[in-house]
Amino acid sequence: MSWATHELENYFIQKHTKIQASFLAIAVGAFAPDMITKGFVYGFTVGDFGIAPPDDPIQFHRGWPGVGFTHSLMFGVVVAALVLRFTGSRSWALGLFIGHWAHVITDINDTAGTMLFFPFSTVQVTTGMWKHAAYTGRYNDAAAYYSSPGGLWDTFWLLMVLLFARQTLTKRYFREVVVPADPRAWAWIGRKFRLPERGLVALYRGWLFYGGCRIVAWTLFARFRTDYSWDPSWGGPHYIERFDLYGGSIAKAMASLMLGAALFAISLVFAWRLVLRRWWEQGHDPPVVVRHGFLEVEPVPG
Repeated sequence: MSWATHELENYFIQKHTKIQASFLAIAVGAFAPDMITKGFVYGFTVGDFGIAPPDDPIQFHRGWPGVGFTHSLMFGVVVAALVLRFTGSRSWALGLFIGHWAHVITDINDTAGTMLFFPFSTVQVTTGMWKHAAYTGRYNDAAAYYSSPGGLWDTFWLLMVLLFARQTLTKRYFREVVVPADPRAWAWIGRKFRLPERGLVALYRGWLFYGGCRIVAWTLFARFRTDYSWDPSWGGPHYIERFDLYGGSIAKAMASLMLGAALFAISLVFAWRLVLRRWWEQGHDPPVVVRHGFLEVEPVPG
């Protein structure tokens, strides 16, 4: 899993994809795979009510049986398609799709990997860059992550935004690119919370600030509040046990992945021709206008 990358990569994606996708939808899509499942991975308590963590948190989070299907490419397609069908918003459907896929593909870097081609293949794709340590609990998991290449991965994305996508943080970019891609949502937020444009810009920049603060806080926690040593080697940290969800041979795994990828691609083609193209053509996003410093949305003709 990635602790802060999912907040940071949104700005880079928004700038370099050159498509009109909602930034808010990209952010929601990037949280979607963990939005409901992550709390159950560690367990939680609210007052007298509590949920214990599963016996095998990694299997639960990324495997099948389990909720590993939320980290599949197909799950992102289904969510985006349903949003497109019932809201007609192209920018939100596209944003959710992009954000979700970015999360799923990023998470192949830990040792648990993701079932990219579920339901056609339950084999996890992984680069094994750092160990998935959910079984150690929330705080130990964070300490292990920020003592491994995972922490470097988060820092890499922070630098990518600040060095190569910093123009996405300007008021002009927000006004000319971000708002027109999602006028209804930004106009609603402005009206609901009585926020002028500078307040909306601050909210927009908040994702980067939040991600950066997570990197700093958890890194300090790992270095000064735990006994975990820093291990930036590939597959680290060495003192965390590695659990592989797939126990078969490499040959069988590759065969399953290739078949799964082929069936996934074929299913997308059929889905596009049968329903998705029609839903896309029926979709719309109204233009945004600025009157007296406030965002308003012009109605869609007809």
